[in-house]
Amino acid sequence: MKRIAVVLMAALFAAGLFAGPVCEKAFAKELKIGYVDLAKVFDEYKKTKDAEKTLEAKGKSKEAERNKMVEELKKLKDEQALLSEKGKAEKQSIIDAKVKAVQEYDTKARNDLVKDRNDALGGIMKDIEKIVNDYAKANGYDYVLNSRTLLYGSEQSDITGEILSRLNK
Repeated sequence: MKRIAVVLMAALFAAGLFAGPVCEKAFAKELKIGYVDLAKVFDEYKKTKDAEKTLEAKGKSKEAERNKMVEELKKLKDEQALLSEKGKAEKQSIIDAKVKAVQEYDTKARNDLVKDRNDALGGIMKDIEKIVNDYAKANGYDYVLNSRTLLYGSEQSDITGEILSRLNK
């Protein structure tokens, strides 16, 4: 029984001697980690700026159209003030319909702008993710993190500038 234990211990010791260098090589690879300031990349990406301009123009257009509707309402209310009681009641139903139309327009315009904004942001984020993935694979990065999740990161690991330059080509 002692003999079996001694032989087993010797076999385990020998296996450890041979497996040591193999395991050491398997675990010796150093991880390459980088990080990106996504907020900065997003803000400085030319497509983001273009999308903001487009959305702003759409917003101004919708606001101008709404202002026309509000002006019509004001005119109707001014006209209503000059009418008899019967005329005022008839005019009120027209005014109520116009108020409802303005409210529906506001809701639709807001929803349209939100949808347009979300579509633009989704496309921009896909562009950013693709560039980050391509850059990381081409440069041997194991991980690329968002700078918001870091408590500390050395400037050497910051790849924000390289990502921005590739995006804005």
